[in-house]
Amino acid sequence: MIFSFVKYQGTGNDFVVIDNRDMRFPIENHKAVAQICHRNFGIGADGFIAIEEDESSDFYMRYFNADGHEGSLCGNGSRCAIHYAKSLGLTSDKVTFRTSDGFHKAHFISGQIALELHSVSQWEQREADIFLDTGSPHHVVFVSDIHAVDVAVTGAKIAHGAPYFSDGSNVNFVQQLDANKVFVRTFERGVEAETLSCGTGVTAAALATHISEKTTSEIIQIQTRGGNLSVSFSPTTHGYESIVLQGPATPVFTGKWELN
Repeated sequence: MIFSFVKYQGTGNDFVVIDNRDMRFPIENHKAVAQICHRNFGIGADGFIAIEEDESSDFYMRYFNADGHEGSLCGNGSRCAIHYAKSLGLTSDKVTFRTSDGFHKAHFISGQIALELHSVSQWEQREADIFLDTGSPHHVVFVSDIHAVDVAVTGAKIAHGAPYFSDGSNVNFVQQLDANKVFVRTFERGVEAETLSCGTGVTAAALATHISEKTTSEIIQIQTRGGNLSVSFSPTTHGYESIVLQGPATPVFTGKWELN
């Protein structure tokens, strides 16, 4: 079987994206998805995305981690899926789509994509760290020198240690640069390594910065190793609403892959 794909990146977080509306791709073949994502024996990507039909929205996005297993919400991947879906004529500048955690809206603005995430009403303080779910689970650690952190080693220890264990958690290391600016590095579960950027991770970092009263700003500028993003939100008595992740989505190249 030969299928066409587009390689995308969103602030360095890269994905193989396919049009699977005909449902021909063997989506449950975890080994095949993992091989496609492998950087030595495949196309190479942090994740795999299939665009499918959806009766209630513009399209359904199925997201898989690099290990081949279906994952939770991916913020950077969602923007790439939206860009690709528009190129297929499935949506316009205003988007409604469905993914693992339900329906989301988004819109194109100034060459970028603004993605609406679900409200957050719960989080846990874990000593000096904060755990919260922004569509995917995230552990947030504040540090004084972001570049001195061994993200791979320290991230893996936290991601699969107590209380996460086999389920795992994404781990974000955050350094505050200014009143409304932070630098974020993320260890992603499923990839089991540091990625250049993580959309739901920087969202968690922005909210955690506000929760911990390190900022009063409701728009946080985010630096990652792969580029810049912004997160805006509205604090309420119940938590945070109107959460929007904004950033680029860039097609890198197109190709064909023969699936054995």
